[in-house]
Amino acid sequence: MVKTLLYGYGNPGRMDDGLGTSFVEDFQRWIEQEDIKNIHTDSNYQLNIEDAEKISAYESVIFVDASKEPIEQFSFTKVDAAKARVEFTMHAVSPAYVLYLCKDLFQKSPETYLLHIKGFEWDFKETLTPKAQENKNAAMQFLKQQIKQSDLQPSNH
Repeated sequence: MVKTLLYGYGNPGRMDDGLGTSFVEDFQRWIEQEDIKNIHTDSNYQLNIEDAEKISAYESVIFVDASKEPIEQFSFTKVDAAKARVEFTMHAVSPAYVLYLCKDLFQKSPETYLLHIKGFEWDFKETLTPKAQENKNAAMQFLKQQIKQSDLQPSNH
């Protein structure tokens, strides 16, 4: 069994920006129901450079975040540390940069993916829009199926 970290990030107080953390909360309940021992969850408002140490303890990492990109419901892509960019502000740490730091500082390179879920509204309110909730549910079904098959492959939906 591959030791996996499911790491959601985003601000639950900004409507659909909370998709990542909401996804992880729901997925944690499923992990417990299914008695899955090799998948661990965590979440935060944003990625930090310190997360490089956290992910170094895993063989596989799945970051989950809301997206404003023109995707249909969600996308599941492989993260490439070679595409990491150092941002001018640390409020913009990307999954690729966290993976790059993990490789550089800890000589570890977990298989890393980004599950981007399409969001719609970003106002100051603690709720997901109905359409974002639908997208989250579709992404949940997809990831559950991938885990049951033990076959994490990039995909767009």
